[in-house]
Amino acid sequence: MESMEINSNIEDKDLKYILTKAGAEIKGLAGKTILFTGAGGFLGYYFIKSFIKWNDLHPKNKISIYALDTFPLRVPSWMKDRPEIKIIRQDVTKVVFSPKQQFDYIIHAASIASPIFYRLHPIETINANVQGLYKILNYAVERLKTKRKVKGILFFSTSEIYGDPTMENVPTPETYRGNVSCTGPRACYDESKRFGETLCVNYSKVHGLPIKVARPFNNYGPGLKITDGRVIPDLANDILHGRNVTLLSGGSATRTFCYITDAITGYIKILINGKPGEAYNIGTEKPEISISLLAEKMKDLSIKHFDYHGKIIRKISKDKNYLTDNPQRRCPQISKAKKELKYKPEISLDKGLLYTLLWYKEGQL
Repeated sequence: MESMEINSNIEDKDLKYILTKAGAEIKGLAGKTILFTGAGGFLGYYFIKSFIKWNDLHPKNKISIYALDTFPLRVPSWMKDRPEIKIIRQDVTKVVFSPKQQFDYIIHAASIASPIFYRLHPIETINANVQGLYKILNYAVERLKTKRKVKGILFFSTSEIYGDPTMENVPTPETYRGNVSCTGPRACYDESKRFGETLCVNYSKVHGLPIKVARPFNNYGPGLKITDGRVIPDLANDILHGRNVTLLSGGSATRTFCYITDAITGYIKILINGKPGEAYNIGTEKPEISISLLAEKMKDLSIKHFDYHGKIIRKISKDKNYLTDNPQRRCPQISKAKKELKYKPEISLDKGLLYTLLWYKEGQL
């Protein structure tokens, strides 16, 4: 059966895809040391596993990784058992780097990214994106005084800095300045990311730091916890527990969704080839699909592959701010990444959703 064949090899297929699509860029990291903040999160999952895969294939020219995270539950066993990974179990806003910790590249992904959870923890969200970023940037400035300077810094911003774009700005280019509330329930995330970009641009200009900015558009796939609270894991959670699929909105909002392998490929390309002080949209331009149609698509895939028998129902969320400031459309223009980075996402939505459902079913519930 097709599902079972895919099921047993999802991560292996995905990591080979990343190493193929971003192989030249990953080769540039060989023999280097990387600090990855937020290592226990969604992005850290395939990012770090891609580096491990590279190391297994090139044992004489390994990438060394410092994995920084609070790891609130535990350090994952796949990470803990690797000698090339050094765990820093600390809050990024409180960490103090020693002179012995010399990083060639820094990827700052430490932040709460789910709307459900960043609205519950607004101060922690702001601090990770501002105070944590200050820590990273000031470390890099200090390294300018030494022979071993930081070669590249990647800051993870978000597509939410655009807010709810006007119709003429969809697909949304990097030049769009945004339509964002600075006081609403999502502002802790949106505005701290916007200010984070301001910090990056000015540290790049003033100090000449090689800082690049990624603006992710609706990434999904293995590594994204099924309890995350975002739409795809929420729908998958209902489906794989045999429940009716519950939508807490009218379902008219539209999104494009980018499978994690295409996303990671783009981020690695930004880190190595992006221009300092520049931001790049990473996502897919098509299909732009409503949340209602997304639910129908996931239901149909589950009927075909998992003998699912549920239906789609609608309820009103008990959270009065659930939909406040939620953008009606989110779709990137990625011509800048295509031209400057040779970025080319290829995983179809159907394939990505099936891989994600199978990964959850395999034991990630």
